[in-house]
Amino acid sequence: MSSPSAASVPLVPRPAALSALRRAAPVLPVVAVIALLGLPGAPDSGASPADLACGLVVLWAAVTTVREARRPLTRSAAVVLGLPVVGIAAAATGAVTPGDGITGLARYLQVFVLFPLAVVLLVRDRRDARLVLWSLAGLALWQGAVGVHQFLTGTGASYQGADIRAVGTFGPSDVMGMASVVACGVVALTGLALGTRARRRRLVAAGCALALLVPLALSFSRGAWIATAVACGTQLLLAGVRRAVTVFAAAVAAAVVLVGGLGVGAAALQERLTSITQVTDTPDQSVVDRYTMWAAATDMWHEHPVTGVGLKAFPAYRDAHASLALSSGSDTGGAGQAYRRQPLLSPHNMYLLLLSEQGLLGLLTVAGSWLALLVCALRGLRRAGRARDCALAALGLLLWQLVNFLYSDIGGPSTTLTAVCFGLVAWWSLAGGAPTGPGAESGMR
Repeated sequence: MSSPSAASVPLVPRPAALSALRRAAPVLPVVAVIALLGLPGAPDSGASPADLACGLVVLWAAVTTVREARRPLTRSAAVVLGLPVVGIAAAATGAVTPGDGITGLARYLQVFVLFPLAVVLLVRDRRDARLVLWSLAGLALWQGAVGVHQFLTGTGASYQGADIRAVGTFGPSDVMGMASVVACGVVALTGLALGTRARRRRLVAAGCALALLVPLALSFSRGAWIATAVACGTQLLLAGVRRAVTVFAAAVAAAVVLVGGLGVGAAALQERLTSITQVTDTPDQSVVDRYTMWAAATDMWHEHPVTGVGLKAFPAYRDAHASLALSSGSDTGGAGQAYRRQPLLSPHNMYLLLLSEQGLLGLLTVAGSWLALLVCALRGLRRAGRARDCALAALGLLLWQLVNFLYSDIGGPSTTLTAVCFGLVAWWSLAGGAPTGPGAESGMR
């Protein structure tokens, strides 16, 4: 009895595969931007491939919207997304040089206005949003794998005299890059695991989230740890108190096993964890520099309260407002790069950066837009029904950004990730909170 050849029985029917690809085509440019974040970046380079792709995605979204002759935004969505333009444009006019004003304006609009707007236009329903979220998870797994390899082989960035800090493909000049990607992956996967009704997808998402805790720990990024704990803790509470207690107990057990199994890195990790509660008693130089720059940013705002000192003007005003406790820069090296002194060009606090460079007008308009997104996202969560994966993931990503902004600001290749996260948040808050048709519901089953 003869059996049919493998060629005559395709594993995936071509029409079905082509149909799935055609259906996902509008959102694939967003996925491409995420994929480009996995490429190694050159130190001191200007715009990254992901940044250039962001511009193309914005153009593609505009062309698609015009071609389909559909109304792009509701009035409230236009107000929320357009609000930051007011403060950003006002601060651009006060920049030290016209070049700084133009580049700063382009960067802020890319991250907080244009790319989020493009995501709102291109992501049509929850199925598209899940594709973007799983793409973000895939990027986190890739960067996390690179980071773990760096730790195990001693090829990471320098940390306490050893090249063990996991930085992924971002290099030592952007030590927060891999930490941010992996942390956002954990938050996205936690939302997918808590909100989906499909058991297999729930287990896969939960397993991947737990696996990403290893590279997150090896990033030695205190800010990313705190933001991830707050975001995931909030997601768990929104999903149910009983489940939150169970998962918290499992996370504590996993953390004990993780710290005990790191070998040479266990002491460094324990010291880093302990330092979170000791920053006011015996702060290291990095903490001293951070506090000094925070004070300098506050002084700048006191002198220019309404519109700030201008976009990208913090370095020009820093020395006039900082105390002598500020060092000349931070030492970076390892991960294939020579040691160098990296200057301190920002206060490492997004809210103080807004306040110092854009004044009260910039803080109220930009941060006000974020607050509006948070309120809309919470309202959408109430309408999400039982399939709350997109809602929990979007809320978690927004909370992660808002908490992480207490310890960091935009800058470097990983800034594109911030634009992606705000895009997903904007889609859920302004368009995805309520299903708009059969396509939205089909992705929920």
